[in-house]
Amino acid sequence: MTKLREQEDFVSGHRACAGCGLALGARLAMKGVEQDSIATCATGCLEVISTPYPESSWEIPWIHSLFENSASVAAGIEAALKAKGDNETKVIAQGGDGATVDIGMRGLSGMFERGHDVTYICYDNEAYMNTGIQRSGATPLAASTTTSPPGKQSYGNENTKKDALAIAASHGVGYVASASIAYPKDVVEKVKKAAELDGPSYVQIHVPCPTGWGFKESDTIEIARLAVETALWPVYEMENGEIINIRKIKNRKPVEEYLEKQKRYKHLFKKDNGQQKIEQIQEIANRNAKTFELDK
Repeated sequence: MTKLREQEDFVSGHRACAGCGLALGARLAMKGVEQDSIATCATGCLEVISTPYPESSWEIPWIHSLFENSASVAAGIEAALKAKGDNETKVIAQGGDGATVDIGMRGLSGMFERGHDVTYICYDNEAYMNTGIQRSGATPLAASTTTSPPGKQSYGNENTKKDALAIAASHGVGYVASASIAYPKDVVEKVKKAAELDGPSYVQIHVPCPTGWGFKESDTIEIARLAVETALWPVYEMENGEIINIRKIKNRKPVEEYLEKQKRYKHLFKKDNGQQKIEQIQEIANRNAKTFELDK
């Protein structure tokens, strides 16, 4: 069992919304990282809340460049450190789901392909929250965002969530893991494991957003746990392409228990035929449960 470091590398005083899952995810992730590390960060909520010039919540060297190039900047840092003969300093790249699965995918793919010794952490709150809650490639089916609103003919987002973990694994990345802030030590242990590995690694942390998803700030952990307990967010590790250490679910809950607590899904409980869309979401959960053998 990992003992949490008392040292905080993502400190209080930042400007995150009350109940922000992202801020908790970043705090936990940094507890899995050695202090002799350099972090990059894509444009997004994490950058905006933590570094309003001249303030910063970071206790390690931290670099923000653009929306799309957190992985590319991290790769350059890693190459420069190697050129200097520094094989000890760890390099951590960070981005939200939009910066990872959409805008920054090309740079991330290149970082994976070239085999840079960088740990990439995706904080997945399932939309572009910083710029007004627009849908991203990680937005789940039927979720309402400002660019996928429900209407007479629409039931919210028309597409299913992009599987960035599978994309990372398809590059031959040695360590790929999903995590949830509902299980703090699991987050820390996975980031620590990823950072200690030689070569690229990828960790995607599910971080519910009370502002964008529409739930009470005090319910962030409950919402995160329900995503896991309904099998909509499978928690597992993958080493060298083999799935291991799956978090099993005892008495898996129906997806309605997760959906009904969030305003982004409220239209499904009001619109004609909304139940059909809920059944489609349940099918996704059932497929996850079968694929990852989640049920105890």
